[in-house]
Amino acid sequence: MIEVKNLTKYYGDKHAVDGISFSVKQGEILGFLGPNGAGKSTTMNILTGYISSTSGEVKIGGYDILENPIEAKQKIGYLPELPPLYMDMTVQGYLGFVYDLKKCKIPKKQHIDDVCRRVRIDHVQKRLIKNLSKGYRQRVGMAQALIGNPEVLILDEPTVGLDPKQIIEIRDLIKVLGERHTVILSSHILSEVQAVCDRLVIINGGKIVADDTAENLTRKLSKDFRYIIRIEGPQEDIRKVLSSIPGMKEVLYNGEKEPGAHEFSLESDPTLDIRREVFHRIVSRNWTILSFRSTEMTLEDIFLQLTTGDASAAETTLAHAQEEEDAAAAAEEPEAESIKIVNPDTGLEEEIDVKDGAPEIVEGFDTKAVEDSINATKENGGEE
Repeated sequence: MIEVKNLTKYYGDKHAVDGISFSVKQGEILGFLGPNGAGKSTTMNILTGYISSTSGEVKIGGYDILENPIEAKQKIGYLPELPPLYMDMTVQGYLGFVYDLKKCKIPKKQHIDDVCRRVRIDHVQKRLIKNLSKGYRQRVGMAQALIGNPEVLILDEPTVGLDPKQIIEIRDLIKVLGERHTVILSSHILSEVQAVCDRLVIINGGKIVADDTAENLTRKLSKDFRYIIRIEGPQEDIRKVLSSIPGMKEVLYNGEKEPGAHEFSLESDPTLDIRREVFHRIVSRNWTILSFRSTEMTLEDIFLQLTTGDASAAETTLAHAQEEEDAAAAAEEPEAESIKIVNPDTGLEEEIDVKDGAPEIVEGFDTKAVEDSINATKENGGEE
């Protein structure tokens, strides 16, 4: 739905955005993160067509934002950090104004009523915007982004300045909107991003330093991933059971934290998920698990590691982890066992076995052509 390729933006001699590329699939909620001055808002302004790029390409639903701006912008609903509200207008009057600006073809009153219901402001449609709370004003800003039912929503700091209750309400609303729209969400409230987004793009110094899920980033960047478990039962027997679980590397005793309850630190093979086996073995012995948690990195830890201090070391760690995953995936690809060729005598397609190398070639076939085809097939992972 959104394609960004080699996007670059200069302000004078300042490199605000430095050749970034990423894509967002239809129905995906993408978290777009970065410290102040990283190029985040500049990128979002380019995506919406508010400013132009120095070079690179942005496509929204297949339309280039520079070459086909009207078609591309028709697919975008944008909520900037400061919603563009007219305080002396009523909610209904303002949304009607936005409807006219966007030249919508949907029946007007029905559409505005539907949008207001979706963002839960239908009961304040007759009120002046200046008399609404900040939370409701933010909802009105969300409503104007939804006018016209755009396929893409770009939300820049949608919960800034809201109280905890309002933040939760907007977060829930974004989740619902993600069921119908492709969403790019920018926020400094990282717990909100982690709760809502399917994937993260982290930008720093105008460059993308990470593009993955929070779970994958945690696994790739964590140097010491452990589980902490507290169990009520006999200490030594518990230790022996935990140590016998396949994939378990180390079981450390942390002491008796409650009467009769012992805490252990577990280190396992990072490629294996031992949680179900731990639960099964403990419960089957009628012992009680009082707590079970991981020491995985939080999104705050990931963000800080990638944008402050020795960020280059974190980027190198991510690159090495990706190379290892790619190598493992390549090793698992099955080797071609056969290819299809056309018999020149009969004109029919025949399949020949190449699992153990080139077979004896029957009369009528071009031996060299067959061998070349076999080699090419193996190099392409089995594709003809």
